[in-house]
Amino acid sequence: MRHCQSIGVVASLIVATLAGPASAQMFDWVPESRAGGKLLLTGGVSTIEGSGGGGLATWAVTSGYGAEDGIGGNVHATYVNLPDYELRSWGAAASFWDRVEVSVARQEFDTGATGALLGLGSGFTFTQDIVGVKVKVLGDAVYDQDSWLPQVAVGVQHKSNDQGAIIAAVGGRDDEGTEVYVAATKLFLAQSLLVSGAVRWTDANQTGLLGFGGDRNDDVEPQFEGSVGYLLNRNLVVGAEYRTKPDNLGFAGEDDWFDVYAAYALNRHLSVTAAWVDLGSIATFEDQRGLYLSLQVGF
Repeated sequence: MRHCQSIGVVASLIVATLAGPASAQMFDWVPESRAGGKLLLTGGVSTIEGSGGGGLATWAVTSGYGAEDGIGGNVHATYVNLPDYELRSWGAAASFWDRVEVSVARQEFDTGATGALLGLGSGFTFTQDIVGVKVKVLGDAVYDQDSWLPQVAVGVQHKSNDQGAIIAAVGGRDDEGTEVYVAATKLFLAQSLLVSGAVRWTDANQTGLLGFGGDRNDDVEPQFEGSVGYLLNRNLVVGAEYRTKPDNLGFAGEDDWFDVYAAYALNRHLSVTAAWVDLGSIATFEDQRGLYLSLQVGF
């Protein structure tokens, strides 16, 4: 509850500051020719792993609003409230020339009172740090409207977890891992429709929060991440995401993830994303469904 209250206070302060006229002044240090070249929301929002995309799925777009001769970037804070757990994520991303994105993120998976039932202790928290690089290799998701060719990007993320002993005890093979993905994203402006898909090669358990590999399976395998979005207007997009997951640990099955979301851009410097998420079974606790809330500040 303390985390919910803190996030609410921070959200109120950010909205009060950035929704008004002062928002533009905060980013005066960015040269006009270097920022703001893209349409609202076309850089996506920050995923729980820090890269540009939806909340759960990575897109081929780069974060921020910098165009091909520009620089863009953002910081984000995300909170996911589940019946038996809490997930918190925050981080930053910077994009250069609308081609290269560099991102960092920290995740905290708080077991709360469930930690005692798992034998870990109440409030036991897994922490994971993520560093990522994404490179656009062809196409443009927005401006190539005369072609069916999507924007395509390749990326890599290195994840490091701080609970190696616990991960080994539950059957995990490693407390760090590196994932590679290929993503394709297309915005059909005439239909106000965005479609995105990605294939990620990974052996991560619960995206790495429970380590990598396991006693049931220790192979890196391709997993799918998909998003669809419908732009109700230039500021608001609604849609859904689906993400498949490995199932490596013998002590607990792992389900695919799903969400239904709405993302609203107050202006180029502030966006808010809310979603209902279904994360299935996590560490033997079923029906982990709840609220996802994310704030993003950038240029």
